[in-house]
Amino acid sequence: MSRLYRARVEGLSHDGRGVVRLDAKVFFVPGALPGETIEFEEQRKRRGQFAGKLTNVERESPHRVVPECQYFGICGGCTLQHLSAEQQIDYKEKTLLDSLNRIGNVTPDNIMPPISGKTWNYRRKARPGVKFVPKKGGILIGFREQGTSFLTSLKHCKTLEKNLSALLGPLHDLVSNLSCYKQIPQIEFAAGENAIALVMRHLQPLLQSDLDLLTQFAKRYEIQFFLQPKGLDSVHPLWPTNPEPLYYDLPDLNLRIEFSATDFVQVNGAVNQALVNSVLDFIEPGPEDRILDLFCGLGNFTLPMAAAGAEVLGVEGDRILVTKGRRNAELNRLKNINFREVDLFADSMLDLHLQPLEFTKLLLDPPRSGALKVVTELVPKILPRRIVYVSCNPATLARDSAILVHQHGYRLKYAGAIDMFPHTAHVESMGVFENAQD
Repeated sequence: MSRLYRARVEGLSHDGRGVVRLDAKVFFVPGALPGETIEFEEQRKRRGQFAGKLTNVERESPHRVVPECQYFGICGGCTLQHLSAEQQIDYKEKTLLDSLNRIGNVTPDNIMPPISGKTWNYRRKARPGVKFVPKKGGILIGFREQGTSFLTSLKHCKTLEKNLSALLGPLHDLVSNLSCYKQIPQIEFAAGENAIALVMRHLQPLLQSDLDLLTQFAKRYEIQFFLQPKGLDSVHPLWPTNPEPLYYDLPDLNLRIEFSATDFVQVNGAVNQALVNSVLDFIEPGPEDRILDLFCGLGNFTLPMAAAGAEVLGVEGDRILVTKGRRNAELNRLKNINFREVDLFADSMLDLHLQPLEFTKLLLDPPRSGALKVVTELVPKILPRRIVYVSCNPATLARDSAILVHQHGYRLKYAGAIDMFPHTAHVESMGVFENAQD
């Protein structure tokens, strides 16, 4: 029989669980909020941590709200719905500042206002899993359950854009009627401003009857449907046979950026627009600048900086994204821009053929692993006056900030949180560094 505890919640962990210290143990309790007095059951120790199951909230936090989604507590996608939107942003800002101080021994001179947008129907990209589970009614399509590898079967999702969410219910019926319904592991969703695209992964060949069903579905819901029998290079259109590229606009800058359903783009369009504007405000690109944009993707920041008049070099390790970046530069008639394919994690990264190594400013937008090799080896060769670092992991931002500040003499002038994923514990952020020698 599980032991029942009563305790006060001290704070939130990096993944949004309530933290309780009791009997020389630290428990992590999903659904609990700081300041609350709760009752919880001790659960099996997993991955070296003590977990608790919330059974009662005796004294509620004033910031607790009623979750809007019927799947809250089951689906692992939005674990902070029970915390007010304002306090979610406050939590993310505190997580960022704590990471900078604890990991990097760095404190920003200024805290920038958080970047945020609407809190529901904000996702333009997602990759729900698909699984056949007879005991749960057949085909499940959705995201992982909280704390397990099982799927939550979703008939709608309040984080997805409404036109994407509306496809979840019909997709259950569609997949159930395919011959290979047990061999469909995922369906990728992507919404451009001009069209919706779905990419279905299938592990065995489709019959003509399957292709007919999928084509009828695509026509009925007026979407682009792609098939992926193997790796990403196997993705090909089913209907229409020659679909137009998806795109999103940056209207403040009169720019259009094309992408495909499997490309990386920021999932929150409104927050991305605000983020791009903020980056431009801090990096201040002008005709006198030569800016290096590392981990540039297909040009989300590269193109706006070039549109502002700077000469910009975008560097990216994905050849397909480099090709699309060049295409986007042509589409927007930008000639003061170039893209180059370089693996920024490889030992050969320094061989960028950047002659001369004269860049006035540097933009970094790395993946979760950060930009360790760049800040360790490349930055001291370039020593740009200003560095703007967009991060999806406060821990690696803090690590890299320590190197920039304590080894290379930069000052962290500004830092702030970006609420790219409302109702989740995911923290995106930005830091602005100035060369102290200038």
